[in-house]
Amino acid sequence: MNTSFSNIKNGLEIDLLSSSELNNFQFELIRNTLISVNDNSTYYSNLFKEINFDVLNFNDISAFKKIPFSTKEILQEFNNELLNVPIKNIAEYVTTSGTLGAPVQFLLTENDLDRLAYNEARGLSVAGVTSDDVVQITTTLDRRFMAGLAYYVGCRMIGAGTIRVGVGAPQLQWDTIAQMSPTVIIGVPSFIVKLIEFAIHNNIDINASSVKKIICIGEPIRDIELELNKVGQFIKSQWNVQLFSTYASTEMATAFTECEFGQGGHQLNELIYTEIIDEDGNDVLENEIGELVVTTLQVEGMPLLRFRTGDMVRKYNAPCKCGRKSSRLGPIVGRKGQLIKYKGTSVYPSALQHILDHMAEVETYVIEAILNDFGEDQINVLIAISGDKEIIINKLKELCQSYIRVTPEFLIREAGFINHLRNRPEMRKPILFIDNRR
Repeated sequence: MNTSFSNIKNGLEIDLLSSSELNNFQFELIRNTLISVNDNSTYYSNLFKEINFDVLNFNDISAFKKIPFSTKEILQEFNNELLNVPIKNIAEYVTTSGTLGAPVQFLLTENDLDRLAYNEARGLSVAGVTSDDVVQITTTLDRRFMAGLAYYVGCRMIGAGTIRVGVGAPQLQWDTIAQMSPTVIIGVPSFIVKLIEFAIHNNIDINASSVKKIICIGEPIRDIELELNKVGQFIKSQWNVQLFSTYASTEMATAFTECEFGQGGHQLNELIYTEIIDEDGNDVLENEIGELVVTTLQVEGMPLLRFRTGDMVRKYNAPCKCGRKSSRLGPIVGRKGQLIKYKGTSVYPSALQHILDHMAEVETYVIEAILNDFGEDQINVLIAISGDKEIIINKLKELCQSYIRVTPEFLIREAGFINHLRNRPEMRKPILFIDNRR
């Protein structure tokens, strides 16, 4: 099947493949990737020799799953050895956000840039964006950030008009909306909230604007049950728009974007192969939560095999109401590296976030993990509250006991102090969890 990066309609055919057709299709793409890295990547060619992996006789996906996992630590240690083309072929240099450690450099060829545009065009088309739309991009295109570049080139491939406003500046954002009439906004949900608050305080009629869709990036707008979380609910209650959630990372080089039914981000099978594994590295049962492992397909510069993302997710394999047969990923339940063992119970910060985000009286918060005097994990929640603090704290303790079976320490702080911790200029995303155990 044609998987040219020049036409996203090719991908729509792939979304309709049967299970057997898809397995054969992805097997050939995996084989091509294995041959490429064996010939060109110092890291993978050495790895294949070490484990006696015979690329030329690769004929079973079970053999592929014998290849050791890649990790963030391997990317950091062997960054240069993972390069799969001569350095002269590199057209773009980007780095990861560094959310869970030192940033990693990723190098893209011209073909990878075409793939990047195709990937984002495919994702945006899943959300119903067309050449009739005008898209206002409220994320950065600088600082070696892949996502901002992806949204721009993706919109260009679709044929949509683009307005590169960049981050921040609510007044400029609203001036642009008034002057240029965008129909779609791409932005971080917490920034969309700031846009709404700015509009309310400045008597701007939000629902008289031209905006019909918001593509939410970088932060979740849904909970584990695929219902809108506190942020998503607030946006919808104030702004009569369609909301779409996306999930992506620099390492994956691929986006998972919701369709209009909001039942998880659709997998682009021509660009990525996914596994969901348990703590022992084995596949979990269908619909169980596990760690997402990805293999990038049709990447030239730095392909990755069986990369452990550290993100705990659930995969949905049943066909979607939209007609696509591609698998979908639900919201991130938690990050494996952020797991807290508290009073004998495993807790992910995102479970606490779900509780906090659904309490209207909670103004802002940061979750902190520390070690107590006995070297055991402890959870502190630095929190700012509007209303009767004692009543709200008691309600939060009840909810925590009901949903996560343990109660963290709630520490009342000023909202300004907490927001200073959350919003650091050197970070691309707000910080909701601080791990001070190390």
